[in-house]
Amino acid sequence: MEKSLEFPDLVRLIDERSTAFRAAVAAAPSLDAQVPTCPEWTLFDLVKHLGGGDRFWAAIVGAGPADAPPAEATAARAALEVPREREALLAWLAASTQLLLSALREAGPDAGCWAWWSALQTPRTSGGVARHRAQETAVHTYDVQLAAGAPQPLPAEVALDGVEEFLFTCVATPSAWPHKPTAFDFHAAEGPSWRLTVDGDGARSTRIPAPIAATGEDSDAAGASIHGTASELVLYLYDRISADSLHVDGDAGLLDLLRAWEPEE
Repeated sequence: MEKSLEFPDLVRLIDERSTAFRAAVAAAPSLDAQVPTCPEWTLFDLVKHLGGGDRFWAAIVGAGPADAPPAEATAARAALEVPREREALLAWLAASTQLLLSALREAGPDAGCWAWWSALQTPRTSGGVARHRAQETAVHTYDVQLAAGAPQPLPAEVALDGVEEFLFTCVATPSAWPHKPTAFDFHAAEGPSWRLTVDGDGARSTRIPAPIAATGEDSDAAGASIHGTASELVLYLYDRISADSLHVDGDAGLLDLLRAWEPEE
């Protein structure tokens, strides 16, 4: 994979994963089923969360550049009321996703907007929002499938983009790493690899060129190397599966330090 997904593909994946999410909810025995990967949440809660998030980000994208999310969008999310009956709830979720998709299509990929992440490696734009929402929708689709007893790996297309998206959006920070400088290499079985470097200047990630990844050159620079399918790597990064589900070379204890790290920004 030489480049991240294009904006139209991200919009399509949000739509596809939301459709898969709704199908899993429709097939589940009960909306009261517990979601193992989202403690204390039921399927109903998860639907409400995803749909509320779609509406929230639609308002953010629509508002354009800002230092904070629109006050009315924040208030609406806090006071969110949704149907309790399954068919009506799923119709509400479908409408919520369409609001987000419409806002993204109207804005295009480069429109500025508020976002909670550091702009170090992911821009605060509608394109950045689309890339992150594709991942959030995909991971929550796994959550609902798991709760319904039929979990499926994330599709390769979304998962391959998801490893980099997580590293660029959820990890990148200028806040100093409070431990000895090190690096983490993430190797997807499908081919692509990434290096996360953490030190006094914060955290930033780069792609590892294929020839270096294939030969293992410079692997000593990494304190820990994590190997798995792209889906497994994304699910691990989102704390859906444990490191025991992956192959880890080097100091596995570094992964605990990374998981526990809470940068100031």
